[in-house]
Amino acid sequence: MSLVKPTLSILTSDQIQDVHKQSLKLLETTGIRVDAASAREVFFKGGAVVRGDRITLPGALVEQAIASSPASIKIFNQLGEAAFTLGPGRPTIFGLGVTNTSYEDPHKGEILPFQREHIRQTVRLGNQLSEYDLVSTPGVIQDGDPGNNEILGFLEMLANTSKSLVMLISDPLQFKRALNLLQHVYGDTSVHPFVIPYFNPITPLVLNKDTTDKMMATVAAGLPLIFSSYGMAGATTPITPGGSLVLLNAELLAGLVFTQLLRSGTPVILGSLPAIFDMKYMTSAYTSQTQLLNLSCAEMMSHYQVPHAGTSGSGPGWGADLPASGALWSNHLLSCMGKVGMAPFVGGNFDSLVFSPETVIYSSEIIRQTRQLARGFDLSGETIGLREIHEVGPGGSFFTAPSTLAEYLGVAEQHSRIWPGYSLEQWRDIGKPCAADLMKKQVVEIISSLHKPEHHDEILSTGESWIRQH
Repeated sequence: MSLVKPTLSILTSDQIQDVHKQSLKLLETTGIRVDAASAREVFFKGGAVVRGDRITLPGALVEQAIASSPASIKIFNQLGEAAFTLGPGRPTIFGLGVTNTSYEDPHKGEILPFQREHIRQTVRLGNQLSEYDLVSTPGVIQDGDPGNNEILGFLEMLANTSKSLVMLISDPLQFKRALNLLQHVYGDTSVHPFVIPYFNPITPLVLNKDTTDKMMATVAAGLPLIFSSYGMAGATTPITPGGSLVLLNAELLAGLVFTQLLRSGTPVILGSLPAIFDMKYMTSAYTSQTQLLNLSCAEMMSHYQVPHAGTSGSGPGWGADLPASGALWSNHLLSCMGKVGMAPFVGGNFDSLVFSPETVIYSSEIIRQTRQLARGFDLSGETIGLREIHEVGPGGSFFTAPSTLAEYLGVAEQHSRIWPGYSLEQWRDIGKPCAADLMKKQVVEIISSLHKPEHHDEILSTGESWIRQH
């Protein structure tokens, strides 16, 4: 092979086997708490041991679930076109979101309660930026009717992009209504799925009723789903990285067993959002340790041949600033070089409470550059071009060489699309502009240029009518 491609590996094969064995032991002995009687019945009929609300899983049952889960999942867009395929060995998929309660206005920099118009603007932004493969629920509407806020947010997602969607709805009633709304507007989407519902267990080791009810509704609708553990080391998981990895991995395997008992072959995406608990500021934080755990989880899913979803680098910043930059660069670079399948939640700041369009646009540029890096370069004989080097000779110039003329535009794409490559003299001549000011100017220009998709009015009208009737 002539392709030079950077890769990153964390766990050895022996370590992968050890994490798996420890996870099985945890499920066979400690087990999980399952709150809903209907979910406990599913586990019982499938061969799990049920003692009250505590479920323990035989190793053979876990292995059977791993074997029956699809290794790849094809996801479509709203037009019925193939968008991307998830699974081991595939490039990392990026999306923006997720469920923020506040919105950073790009014009004035004010932090506002998340409103319906912000959902509309955010989804259109994701629709326009080519580096984002999907759009996740960007926020929860804070104004209006609380009984309809999440389903109206989902309707705005359907109406303002044609891309694939990751749907997060906490209210079980609104979740089921959203599935019915989806069927009303699009018919049966199980053959060409473009909506992926997202669920979390309660760490440590709890499958609560709302989660299992929504998972059962998703499986019945024939949709793929994301089952992801969120743990804070020292709070909801052990403070040691190894303890966190095993516990979170065990939770994922328990969720996988549940889906496969509901319907063998259900397409499932597994992953975790490992964080640490910062006792000084009483917040969660992503660190070098949590990045290693994210990559390790991806390698465990690759071993299981199960599609993966991981962290997205969001949370640390106060906007598109230095703290956000470091987290985004490290997350996206490591994801693309490692085995991370999805990074679906780009754009949150202040511990992922505030959605920032500026962060989304800056991160889009980071994603573009890290994808270029991950693609590597060709080292074949014809790309080396010894003949051309010989013709130019010592002391010559490659400015007008055939390879330069043929490849220059592609090489130019490696430069930043946000900041011009000013020389010192050029920078001084134009008044020594601040990089942050240029960034904000571009964000305002992009936001001002957003437009609604062709299908917007029809979907919005159809959906609002259905919501009023139901």
